[in-house]
Amino acid sequence: MPEAGIISKVSQLNFQETYDKLKHVISDNPNLKLILELDHQANAASVDLTLPPTRAIFFGNPRLGTHLMASGEFAALDLPQKIVVTEREGTITVAYNDPAYLKARHDIEGQDEVIQKIAGALDKITSVATQA
Repeated sequence: MPEAGIISKVSQLNFQETYDKLKHVISDNPNLKLILELDHQANAASVDLTLPPTRAIFFGNPRLGTHLMASGEFAALDLPQKIVVTEREGTITVAYNDPAYLKARHDIEGQDEVIQKIAGALDKITSVATQA
């Protein structure tokens, strides 16, 4: 059952190919800034715990995200954008927060065009990253 406010897609590629493609799509877009990469599996291993492959990539477009943060006092809790790539039982999944959910969560008004642009960009980025 999908989690509320999360959009997920199953990848046709293996974990590393999916992650590399995702990073490439983000890095090659002049409107986006790659901010941070987290390897949760490696972090777990550093304290002698195990976790299936799980990585998050944080990125943003200040021209869009700033409007959301100005409209919703705590929107910065969910920004910049994050995409998570996981592998569970051989299935590679890419997931991100639904911008419509963030709009509702932070009571953002008057930014429908920005929300639509972000939703379209996230859909395109993740579609490219998950297709063979």
